[in-house]
Amino acid sequence: MKTKLLPIALALAALPPVAFGQETRLSPVVVPGARVDDLASPTAVERAALPALRAATSDTAALLRNIPGVSLYGAGGVSSLPAIHGLADDRLRIKVDGMDLVASCPNHMNPPLSYLDPSNIGALKVYAGIAPVSVGGDSIGGSIVAETPAPVFAAPGQGSLLKGEVGAFYRSNGNAKGGNLAATYANESFSISYAGAIAESDNYDAGGKFRTTTATGRIGRHLGRDEVGSTAYETRNHTLGLALRGGNHLVELKLGYQDLPYQLYPNQRMDMLDNEQKRFNLRYLGQFGWGALEARVYRETVSHHMDFGADKRFWYGAASGGPGAAAGSPCAPIGMSCAAGMPMDTDSETTGATIKASIDLSPRDQLRLGAELQRYRLDDWWPPSGGGMWPGTFWNIRDGERDRRAVYAEWEGRLGSQWTALAGARHERVETDAGHAQGYSTMATAMGNQFADANAFNARRHARTDNNVDLTALLRYAADGNTDLEFGLARKVRSPNLYERYSWSTWAMAAVMNNFVGDGNGYIGDVDLKPEKANTVSATIDWHAADRAWEFKATPHYSRVGDYIDAVRCPAGAACTAANAATTNQFVVLKYANQSARLYGIDLSGRMPLANSGAGAFGLRGLVSYTNGKNRDTGDDLYNIMPLNARLTLSHKLGGWDNAVELVGVKAKDKVSDARNEIKTAGYSLVNLRASYSWQQARVDVGVENLFDKRYDLPLGGAYVAQGTTMSINGIPWGIAVPGMGRSFYTGVTYKF
Repeated sequence: MKTKLLPIALALAALPPVAFGQETRLSPVVVPGARVDDLASPTAVERAALPALRAATSDTAALLRNIPGVSLYGAGGVSSLPAIHGLADDRLRIKVDGMDLVASCPNHMNPPLSYLDPSNIGALKVYAGIAPVSVGGDSIGGSIVAETPAPVFAAPGQGSLLKGEVGAFYRSNGNAKGGNLAATYANESFSISYAGAIAESDNYDAGGKFRTTTATGRIGRHLGRDEVGSTAYETRNHTLGLALRGGNHLVELKLGYQDLPYQLYPNQRMDMLDNEQKRFNLRYLGQFGWGALEARVYRETVSHHMDFGADKRFWYGAASGGPGAAAGSPCAPIGMSCAAGMPMDTDSETTGATIKASIDLSPRDQLRLGAELQRYRLDDWWPPSGGGMWPGTFWNIRDGERDRRAVYAEWEGRLGSQWTALAGARHERVETDAGHAQGYSTMATAMGNQFADANAFNARRHARTDNNVDLTALLRYAADGNTDLEFGLARKVRSPNLYERYSWSTWAMAAVMNNFVGDGNGYIGDVDLKPEKANTVSATIDWHAADRAWEFKATPHYSRVGDYIDAVRCPAGAACTAANAATTNQFVVLKYANQSARLYGIDLSGRMPLANSGAGAFGLRGLVSYTNGKNRDTGDDLYNIMPLNARLTLSHKLGGWDNAVELVGVKAKDKVSDARNEIKTAGYSLVNLRASYSWQQARVDVGVENLFDKRYDLPLGGAYVAQGTTMSINGIPWGIAVPGMGRSFYTGVTYKF
């Protein structure tokens, strides 16, 4: 299908070069008596835009869809992985209320943003590409900062206050529904708040006709005609906040809890069937004559369980998957000829502490100093369940450790009336380790080379220490009241995660369970992986009205990454056959490897008013993003790079009405990773409608996503492996991309008290 980007591009080009811009910012929330600095002008989701976005999605990462340079890897319904300029997941630093959280799953099913419901977002900001060292570290692609609402206190003389919000939503596609409740009681010095939300959805339907056929028939035959398997979810999130304020000092405690009964994955061979997260976050914030001081300690525990969800289990029998078992038939007792699913368990503990100071050297200069500590522990084991997964426990990662210690210094100041500069340096020491590996069987005859692979892994020293240095320099020039120029240079370093270094089995069945990019392939780690080192240069030209009534921004960027962690066909082991090395139309087993990469692209964004009359105020917003990524060693294209894409939105406001028509265009993805046999996708265009009406205390949102029910595939959705005998690497058909959602009507209601 040919995409219709040309009309969008022409419309953008036709606007005056000073005429339109999308980037806007949330107003910073300032606790009286405290000082909160916004470090390097991040792009933020507009506060006014949040209610409409929340009505359309339960995925917090999807709130970033209008931020230039940001795209989303498809995953579960509430767990998309954001990417910035082609770099995603652990290559980004994602902070949730100041905490550095880690996805604890061999498929990264529980990324940091999945622990926040969209209704509980107070601020969401993106540092694309070049992030200051004070918000960077252990990342090469930028930073995302998510914050729940700041504590609220009664005004002097008010006595006490009680306020809150209740809301609900419904979306037709997938029969999605949910609600949220938030309440705060406070006086002048004490505040207590609660925020809770629930959301659930059945499998969604694709646009148009979704047909997945093989030589033996349609793999989706037990589902509805256009139903996309393994896309259902249910999630529950709770946050309790306590805060004390006195003078220029604030102490805040936030307790979080997530109970996620299930989230099914169309691009993974397993599903999340339970995820429990508990988090503790204590913060001190103080304002002094010399500046501000902030200190934080936090702790998170995660208990995560995976197995076949309903759509995958169908193919293994209602309770199992013994050889030859008919769909829906039980299998017992568990043994060598009967496998009761594929249970996989992960437990993790994260403990962290940070302290940072902003020191006013003069009215024109500020120095920021900070230190951070993070201690991460991970166990990933797969209990015996019969068949080849027998008779012992498979230890994917045992006693995994990843500890970070960091210090940084950053100066920002004015160099005359038009120039502003920022320079910073950061040092991180990252130490990783893992205990002994173990297969299901310790017999030399165990299938899949488990015995030999475990012995080879255990014979090696696992402890590794990386000393990483980040450097950032930014220079801004205010040419006049309508033009700003910004130039940036950065060196960023990221150490491998535990799965990249310590997943050890060359057995195809085990390798395909270690995959956090959703391409259907299997992955093997490498203890000797080096940290990735990215050197990035970018520039921004910002034309705007003095009052920002119109704006236009253009940001070209270029990165060269040494020791980029890409993947090669595995060189030796059970699945590392000649066929595995040569095939171009099947799933394969890969091994992580350090190579060299380069990425470049450009982001365009803007906005402009069109008319303002008795019929209301009309405006136009748009953005265009392009990224190109290449492996410099092999000449191969990098995996999951979002093709040229654009959004153009016509908005209308009249009284309490706020309405919009949005056109989305995406070019065909034809630059794909040959090493991974990545699936190409066709270009497409979609139309979305939304409208809202607000009263003083109430608001109603309605809308339609994919108005014309267009059939399209998600460019970053990976491979469709939602049904079939998923434990067999090629027991399911290759070449099917995950379809995008078809037409969906939605409505949301909120009431504030």
